Amino acid sequence: MFLTITATGTDAAPATDLGFLLHKHPDKAQEFATSRGTAHVFYPEATAARCTAALLLEVDPVGLVRAARGKGKGGKGKSPDTALAQYVNDRPYAASSLLAGALGRVFRTAMTGASRTHPERAARPLPLRIEVPAVAARGGPDLVRSLFAPMGWQVTADAVPLDPAFPEWGDSRYVSLALDGEVRLADALRHLYVLLPVLDDSKHYGVAPDEVDKLLRAGEGWLENHPEQRLITGRYLSRRWSLAREALERLELARLAESDDAEPEELDNAVDESTDTEEKPVPLAVQRRAAVAEALRAAGAARVLDLGCGQGQLVKELLNDPRFTEVVGVDVSVRALAAAGRRLRLERMGERQAARVSLLQSALTYTDRRLAGYDAAVLSEVVEHVDPPRLPALEYAVFGSARPATVVVTTPNSEYNVRWESLPAGHVRHADHRFEWTRAEFRAWAGPVAARYGYAVAYEGVGQDDPEVGPPTQLAVFTRTGTAAEARTEPPAATSTATSTDTSTATSTATSTDTSTDTPTDASADTPTDTRPETPKEAS
Repeated sequence: MFLTITATGTDAAPATDLGFLLHKHPDKAQEFATSRGTAHVFYPEATAARCTAALLLEVDPVGLVRAARGKGKGGKGKSPDTALAQYVNDRPYAASSLLAGALGRVFRTAMTGASRTHPERAARPLPLRIEVPAVAARGGPDLVRSLFAPMGWQVTADAVPLDPAFPEWGDSRYVSLALDGEVRLADALRHLYVLLPVLDDSKHYGVAPDEVDKLLRAGEGWLENHPEQRLITGRYLSRRWSLAREALERLELARLAESDDAEPEELDNAVDESTDTEEKPVPLAVQRRAAVAEALRAAGAARVLDLGCGQGQLVKELLNDPRFTEVVGVDVSVRALAAAGRRLRLERMGERQAARVSLLQSALTYTDRRLAGYDAAVLSEVVEHVDPPRLPALEYAVFGSARPATVVVTTPNSEYNVRWESLPAGHVRHADHRFEWTRAEFRAWAGPVAARYGYAVAYEGVGQDDPEVGPPTQLAVFTRTGTAAEARTEPPAATSTATSTDTSTATSTATSTDTSTDTPTDASADTPTDTRPETPKEAS
């Protein structure tokens, strides 16, 4: 990882003052040990007119793996593909939380704005140019600009192609970043310290409650009024929504205190929480599971398959209702099934309750005799994870082979994506989505499937129904009307009406990601891997 900070100056205010402000001498090359490697600071050029400080971080990928063992980030018990990814990844090269950590370690004093020798220079904006050749940016150049531009930076963010020799492959998720502007050096360092991990949307260390204090210290003076405050807070705190809510409340206090020329502590008790009756919004994933459960009850289903069960959120909810006498969670991922087992506490479950639930490993694009004979099957947020050419195989495996009496399917409504403020135009809600359907496209898929396999289909919406773009989630209930003999018994040709908005060609695991873009409270209730924390015109 590599970053440069360049200052320009005059004879009266030489650029080499940058060395005093960074507390690093231009004539020396220095090394600093960090938690994940070695940081080098040196000056490629140092004249009165122009001075450049460079930070080079050498990351030890083997050390990263060893440090992660026992912390849920690799090590014993992981699948082979994950084990390989621990060693073959972008961590040594793309700017991320690792580089932010090195900034905080190496330029700690400079980030406070302290300078004994040049206090007046430290307090004034400097003409600066910051360059980072490779930044991991989940959200692309548009998100980079929306994060840095409000602080007065002129932003140049160019997407890095996957391979210049093959332009048809498109762009990678990395950008080449250059920032130009007159900004206090301390502020510039704090912008990078917060926003590099936000862009990467991943941290190399666990997020503890003290991360809120770190965020507010580094964000003082700019974060309380930043238009992307929710996105920054949610991503920086790794979507730990209890911490994000605390940070947002404290930022709002800081903003109000600034406008009233008061201290935040003076306003902290202005609201009596015991009389606060404001209704909290119900997370979309909670609404989705409730809608699925209600559809199953209406169908009179007792024995239910959750196909692509992920970490078992829906399985757990169905087990709370005694009307469902048998609930089977099915997923191709052993890791997901292990997580579901932990969520359900199978090892501690009573004998009677344990007899109602089972977890099976099975690929949904292959027929499996164990899945036949059930009252209902659920595909909740699953079909969009399947490559379009593989959809006919999924259709046949579920509707043609397993043939439950009822099939409930939910999938995102792509028309609603314009309501996610942090979702760039043309992007899907989750990195693994192979496509996302409009309401018309969903019906164009569901109708022929129902006709082909002897089902009737009815459509519903989940979440607030926007008069222009519809609800965020669309739901279809397939009810079997014909016999197996009347239905098509062979899988159709590998064609699909799916309109793919993602060029990925990797084989899908068809694993449900129920919380990919739901509300902050949604993600806390479900998986921690939701891509964006914002609600519609607020959070997904």
